[in-house]
Amino acid sequence: MKQRARWAAGAGALAVLAIGGFGWNVATAPPQIHSQDQLIQVVDGPKDDQHVTLDTTFFAPPGHGRAPAVLLAHGFGGSKADTRAQAVKLAHAGYAVLTWSARGFGKSTGQIALDSPDYEVKDVRQLIDWLAKRPEVQLDAPGDPRVGMAGGSYGGGISLMAAAYDHRIDAIAPAITWNDLADSLLPNATGAGAQNGVWKKLWAGLFFSGGGTTKTTGPCGRFLPSICAMYQQVATTGLATPEAVQMLKRSSPSSVAGQIKAPTLLIQGQSDSLFPLDQADANATALRRNGTPVSVVWFQGGHDGGDPETARVDGLVQGWFDHYLRGRNVSTPAFTVTRPRGFDSSSQQINVQVATGRTYAGLDANARTVGLTGDEQSINNPAGGTPASISALPGLGGAGGLASLAGGGGVGSLDAAGQAATFDSARLTAPLQLTGAPRVRIRVATDSADDVTLFAKLYDVGTDGQATPTRLISAPVRIVKPGAGGAEADVTLAGEDYRFAAGHKVRLVLASTDMGFSTSPKPAIYRVSAVSGLSVPAGPTLVSPALPLSAWVWAVPLAALAAAAAIVLVGRHGAGSTEYDPDAAEIPLQITGLTKAYRNGHLAVDGVTFQVEKGQVLGLLGPNGAGKTTTLRMLMGLIHPDAGEIRLFGHRVVPGAQVLSRLGSFVEGPGFLPHLSGRDNLDLYWKATGRPAADSHVDEAVKIADLGTALDRPVRTYSQGMRQRLAIAQAMLGLPDLLVMDEPTNGLDPPQIRAMRDVLVNYATDGRTVIISSHMLAEVEQTCTHVVVMHGGRGVAAGPVADIVGSGRRLEDAFLAIIGENA
Repeated sequence: MKQRARWAAGAGALAVLAIGGFGWNVATAPPQIHSQDQLIQVVDGPKDDQHVTLDTTFFAPPGHGRAPAVLLAHGFGGSKADTRAQAVKLAHAGYAVLTWSARGFGKSTGQIALDSPDYEVKDVRQLIDWLAKRPEVQLDAPGDPRVGMAGGSYGGGISLMAAAYDHRIDAIAPAITWNDLADSLLPNATGAGAQNGVWKKLWAGLFFSGGGTTKTTGPCGRFLPSICAMYQQVATTGLATPEAVQMLKRSSPSSVAGQIKAPTLLIQGQSDSLFPLDQADANATALRRNGTPVSVVWFQGGHDGGDPETARVDGLVQGWFDHYLRGRNVSTPAFTVTRPRGFDSSSQQINVQVATGRTYAGLDANARTVGLTGDEQSINNPAGGTPASISALPGLGGAGGLASLAGGGGVGSLDAAGQAATFDSARLTAPLQLTGAPRVRIRVATDSADDVTLFAKLYDVGTDGQATPTRLISAPVRIVKPGAGGAEADVTLAGEDYRFAAGHKVRLVLASTDMGFSTSPKPAIYRVSAVSGLSVPAGPTLVSPALPLSAWVWAVPLAALAAAAAIVLVGRHGAGSTEYDPDAAEIPLQITGLTKAYRNGHLAVDGVTFQVEKGQVLGLLGPNGAGKTTTLRMLMGLIHPDAGEIRLFGHRVVPGAQVLSRLGSFVEGPGFLPHLSGRDNLDLYWKATGRPAADSHVDEAVKIADLGTALDRPVRTYSQGMRQRLAIAQAMLGLPDLLVMDEPTNGLDPPQIRAMRDVLVNYATDGRTVIISSHMLAEVEQTCTHVVVMHGGRGVAAGPVADIVGSGRRLEDAFLAIIGENA
């Protein structure tokens, strides 16, 4: 028998108002699946005196019998529409499914209470009461439906919280969610707790400042005033208060984990700086203590992007419900982890393997100690905490995508100069598997009387000395007033799954700043040392299928994140990055003798030379493999040329060069957070650069891109053409003097292509310059004033379009003739 945990609900609490009556609407799915929209009235609040209307949709299973039900909860900033596709799949599989917009979101009324037991949890209880009255839903007892619950992030949190308070819930599948909201927003890798934590300011700002809501009625949108006041106080000081910690913990599964009995499938993302793997681990540990059946899944996605693995994850969720709601013999491994196994350039996909284990052993299993070298090092905490190092940027992805910006044998461009201490292992004599959370003991001293904040992370140093971030999610550390005498602390780094190759080194980095967190604004020098080796857990024994599975990677394009980083990574290089030719100050781009060969010997770019003047729209043309993309990557400072140089406005381009802030780029296709509006995506991108909001010139960029009223709609509603316009508006933020576009008309229909042409031509006014790499020769002929033709890595023609085309020819004819002559 299920245990009961009931609240008294006032009369009329479940009155149902159907939108447009009780008529059935055919869902966008197989014809036998039908959906019904309705408004459900609930009563919640500490005193059960707040009346809230929830916007819901019920999906009936095919057939005429009763079936188990599933509640699907959406993520923060979303609505019931976000879960429709999964709801249809589950209904088609024979489940009755109810989706809803949580209080404060979508068309539902009420204010956001962060999955509070007094508000959102009570709402779910009454939704279960409603399901119990449906003739399509299987009952275990009167008023007790057979029901599972799933959701991601905010939806995952309410799945866990509701299961703790209502034992009618028979199984749950929460994804990318928290165990302790206080520890998530105020983490401290020493284990000292949220009261001594480091404020995760960028993520918190994104949520609390109205970015996740569709109706802004004050400084915190549709949040409860008490939550808004808490946020404003902590955000102002960057320090926890007892009241804030208590409020956040009350909305946390950690506070009620002992009450959760429903079998739980915990799905956590490896690309997640908001709720890292330790949050799922804490949930798993607590639930196993209850004897609750638990399985853990680590997949490639998360709040920072990556591959959502939608089909596989949805399949796991359905299998979990099939087993626990229907009694089918569906086996889910105790532990599953997805591992990337190389990039397939022909399909533009990442090959991944799914490894599984019979046990989940936590984040510290089968550890070995790797020695670290390096004496005590002094690092600078800059005044105002600026410039700051970069790990993960909310919504823009982990800095692992910026690996190509990391410099030779040093710390790399992701860590501000003078602000990071490094401690390396010896070269590994065999591959080293990391599956879990590494640990290290450090010592910190300072002449300052204040607390010391550090950020611990790992790099993989290759045989060539190149330092590449692993998953690079910083583990923030606050050591309370260590003083000149110093203090030691045991630090647990972020959990991850990563394989270091033989011959490589493991590098521990301790940085004094991180763009995503609040740090002390007072200048200080910290003396830092590693007093132990690095404990590296290998995790349990896992098995993988013989052949890798292919999975499409949904991620913010590398170029978009790199562009943001290029703007903020200013002054992080030596004198070489400031070489300047004043005679070329008015020339947007000079490329001289540019050469790049890859390690396999392929000469991608061979002595290319050309120049672009102000006001020009230049087309960079060439067949596949001509070297166009490699040239653009060198232009953006993403990779180093082997010979030659690139100058922007007289400044030599190197990774992190200040002049890169005058360049905007759109390369590799648009990537945005679909639940946010176009405007919120642009604001988020600009915040990640660290530059003042007034410098974004967002209104001018939006006007040139001609986004119109679509700017305030969620990006998920955009056409391909509108997504391209938004991507170009993003590249135009700050009104860069040089705009670089790679295939900006891909996927557009003829009217959209014409509109895009007008956007680019309009931008190249007032002396601004545009470079377009494209295969659409007819469009280049109509858009560009000048062209450069590349073939076999060489520049084979350059000049005004009229001169290249000549008399009586199309650009396509001229292009083919040039390529033929240089074959």
